[in-house]
Amino acid sequence: MMRQILFVLVVGLCGIAVLTGFGLWQLQRLEWKEGLIAEAEAMIVLDPVPLPVAPGPARDRYRAVEVEGRFTGAEAHVLTSTREWGPGFLVIAAFLTADGRPIMVERGYVPETAKTAPRPPGPARVTGNLHWPEDITSATPAPDPARGIWFGRDLDSLAAHLGTEPILVVARSPTGQGVQPVPVTAVFRNNHLGYAVQWFGLAIVWAGMTLAYLWRITRREG
Repeated sequence: MMRQILFVLVVGLCGIAVLTGFGLWQLQRLEWKEGLIAEAEAMIVLDPVPLPVAPGPARDRYRAVEVEGRFTGAEAHVLTSTREWGPGFLVIAAFLTADGRPIMVERGYVPETAKTAPRPPGPARVTGNLHWPEDITSATPAPDPARGIWFGRDLDSLAAHLGTEPILVVARSPTGQGVQPVPVTAVFRNNHLGYAVQWFGLAIVWAGMTLAYLWRITRREG
């Protein structure tokens, strides 16, 4: 009987330790992710700086920038939908900076009926944030360049279509011509608290099962 009890205790305690360890690890991941979110949110609202020479996602994601130059008139449109305005498109426009760099500016939202509305080229100063969106998945349909329609912000594909560098500035103030800006927000998957609760819940269940099994052993032997 004692050997059975010891075996169940060892298995039970090991299981509880492992499951609790996973829960604690998820809490550590939660703290790390919240730190990333806070850092990104702080960068979004900083005073804008000139466009870096060679921006990259690891260093410059969400960096506030200001660019001066002109819209060339070339556009691509990314299918979207918002709670406030319903279905429509994000206008991705080719922009030539004052020092001659062709980049992309996400001007914002237009309704479906305004997709082909005239937005002629012209000078502009844009304040916004550098962004490398991660909204392309294996289920995202291929773009339709002939109609200028994309189903996700694939920077390489959009840049090739518009003849620009794969650099995107998301406008945070209006750029005119009926386009409603949709400022960038810090988007991170942060399910770690839910995962921690699940692991701790499993540890409690494991402990309950261990106690129940020990009770059955003692009852049977008694």
